[in-house]
Amino acid sequence: MTNDSKLIHARQATQTGRGASARRGFSRAALAATLACAALSSLIAAPVQAAPIDSLIKSVKFDDVDGVRKLLAKGMDPNSVDNQGMPLLVLAAREKSDKVGAVLLANPKTNVEIEDKAGENAMMMAALNGDLDFVKQLIAKDAEVNKKGWAPLHYAAANGHDDIVKLLLDHSAYVDAGSPNGTTPLMMAARGGHVSTVKLLLDNGADLTVKNQIGLTALDFAKTYKEPDVVEGLTARLQQMQQK
Repeated sequence: MTNDSKLIHARQATQTGRGASARRGFSRAALAATLACAALSSLIAAPVQAAPIDSLIKSVKFDDVDGVRKLLAKGMDPNSVDNQGMPLLVLAAREKSDKVGAVLLANPKTNVEIEDKAGENAMMMAALNGDLDFVKQLIAKDAEVNKKGWAPLHYAAANGHDDIVKLLLDHSAYVDAGSPNGTTPLMMAARGGHVSTVKLLLDNGADLTVKNQIGLTALDFAKTYKEPDVVEGLTARLQQMQQK
């Protein structure tokens, strides 16, 4: 074989080797790409399953009794909280999910006094929303009417829910309950301009001379929030007291 022939042969061999190596590299890359695509496809094709707690929270919000019962039967905690720290029972009261509320209250593990991060419990939330049936359910389960600090009566009075105010008073709610800053239910009713609620509280012994920590009475609240009808009513009551 001549030198030229040997050189040509060597180049051909080198090129062939490089080609084989390149083909092997390409094959490996193609295999890796195929496997990656397959893995991606399986992820896309796989249905996204909601976590049990998410399903439970959704069921509570939509008053889905069957959904709640099934998940509780599987061992879910009736005192679970959502991602904002709100317990299921408080959430049910907030959303007026009365049927789910009944299911939760029927569970012996449920804490009827459980609170959210703001210190609000189910009775307070139901009172705020005017949900008389839920309040009745809670009272039937011996939920505390006279919660320390902000109480259900404050919340019912704030929004003028006279039926709930009366129910709570009938169950020995303290009419002059003081919040942490000394605010009474009467002050909350006056602030909101709820004349009938103010009258209901006064008729049940509320003291209109009580002052909060910054020295404001219910009459001061009515004046500050420009509620002329409440101002008139409270002024008349005050005059009656002074005449006795």
